[in-house]
Amino acid sequence: MIPFTAPLLVSACNDAAPVGAAGARALILDLAGADEDMKAAARGWAAQLLARRDGVVRIVRVNGLLSGHVEADLEMLAPLAPDAVLLPDCQGGDDAQHVSVKLGVREAEAGLVVGSVGLIACVGASAALFRLGSYCGATQRLQALTWSAPALALDVGAQGYLEDGMLSGPMSLARNLTLFAAAAACVCALDGPYKELDDLDGLQRICMAAKRDGFAGKIALSLAQMRVIEAAFE
Repeated sequence: MIPFTAPLLVSACNDAAPVGAAGARALILDLAGADEDMKAAARGWAAQLLARRDGVVRIVRVNGLLSGHVEADLEMLAPLAPDAVLLPDCQGGDDAQHVSVKLGVREAEAGLVVGSVGLIACVGASAALFRLGSYCGATQRLQALTWSAPALALDVGAQGYLEDGMLSGPMSLARNLTLFAAAAACVCALDGPYKELDDLDGLQRICMAAKRDGFAGKIALSLAQMRVIEAAFE
């Protein structure tokens, strides 16, 4: 079971050493963040980390369904049995089900139990907010919903997503809808990453609000953020 109460730490595709050695209990290996000419190299890097069995939960952020890279991602991942796949820019239950079917084929080919790899769906576009109810019953793989304030802000053309260190009105609405959608689908809600890496006080305020409101955890982008999130959700 993924420890959603622990920080899920994003590890970029060019990290020279496994971040898990620094104390993270769960890592998100980021394939989607790699540049176009580095996608294959990122898969090789992720495969090396997935092959290690050191007790660290490993989640892989694959490329989106429309990227043209997700098939290669899943082909590499399934035999290595990650704990879960994080799907960015997920548009709703149909996308979650689509990826679940693709994973099932790869799991069967690798001799794994079909359904053993979990799924985390990330809301990152305004259209996806209108389909949040479609996650109910979409796939038994679904373990959590999360959201991306930077992606949503970019989608609507916002100049930012923070006001006085807290979420702006539109972003707060997206956050709250994701929380309710997760509850309706009977899965965990994960607060999205906080991009202001140097603002640990702001991160702490947002973490406390997220815990108060019912989020199970929050994604970290650095070791310093990890420690703040861990303290807030303990």
